[in-house]
Amino acid sequence: MSFLLYSIMGGGMTAFGAILGLSVSAGVPWPGIPNLVMGVVFGFSLVIILISGASLVTADIVLGITGIFHKRISWLQFLLFIVVSYIGNAIGSMMVSLLVYFGGSGHSTASWLLRARQIAASKTGLTDLQAFAMGIFCTWILQTAVVLFFLMRSETGKITIAYYGPLAFVAGMTEHCIANIGFIALPILQQTFFSEITGKVLTAAGPTAQLSWEFSQYGWAHNQIFTLMGNFVGGAVLVGLMIHFISNPHRVMLLYKSFI
Repeated sequence: MSFLLYSIMGGGMTAFGAILGLSVSAGVPWPGIPNLVMGVVFGFSLVIILISGASLVTADIVLGITGIFHKRISWLQFLLFIVVSYIGNAIGSMMVSLLVYFGGSGHSTASWLLRARQIAASKTGLTDLQAFAMGIFCTWILQTAVVLFFLMRSETGKITIAYYGPLAFVAGMTEHCIANIGFIALPILQQTFFSEITGKVLTAAGPTAQLSWEFSQYGWAHNQIFTLMGNFVGGAVLVGLMIHFISNPHRVMLLYKSFI
C-alpha cells in the first residue's frame, strides 16, 4: 500500500509537469521553441519524484530488472512491482487531469486547447512501430539520467541530472507512458467544448483529430500499450541490462554487504 501511494504521487507529479508544459508552450509560434519550453518546465517532475522517494514505473523497470540480475527479487516480485507502479502512476496522473478539467478555467482558452490537442493528436496518431520506437528512445534517455542521479555525490549534481532527463525526453518529442496520460487524457476530457471555443471542427486525422479512449489510432489505450512496451524495452535492455554487464560483480556484492 505504501508503494502504491508513492506511485500515485509519482504519477501526479508527472501529469502536472505535462500540463504545466502545455500551459507555457501554448501560443508560442516559433518552430522548436514550444518543445524546448515544455522540456524546461517539465524537468522539475523527476527532481520531485527522485528527491521525495516517489515512484515512476519507467525508473522501477530499471531498478527492478537490476534487482533480478543481482538476485535480490524474483521475476514474480518484479512483475507485481511493475503492475502496482503503473496502476498507481495512472491513478495519480488521471487525478491531476480530472482536477484541471473541473477547476482549470485558464486551461480552456483557444490557444491552450489547440496546443493540447495538437500534442495529443500527434502522440495518438503514431503507428504501432513509431510509438514503440520512441518509447524505447524515451527510457534510454530518461533512465540513464536516473542511474546517474544515484551516482552523483552532491545534492546539486543529483538535482541537475534529474532535471535534465525529462527536459531531454520532452524536448526530443519521445514517448513516455505516464507523461502521455497527462498529455492525452485532458484533451479527451475537454473534447466536448473544443469546437465551441476554438471554432475548429474535429476531423478524422491531423492536429484536430477526434480522440478516444480506445485501442484504435487516435485512441489513448493504443498509445499506452505500445509506448509502455517501448519504455520497458528501453529501460530493461538498453539501461538495466547494459549496466549489469559493465558492472563489477564483486564490488556490487560488497556494496550490498555494507548496507546490511
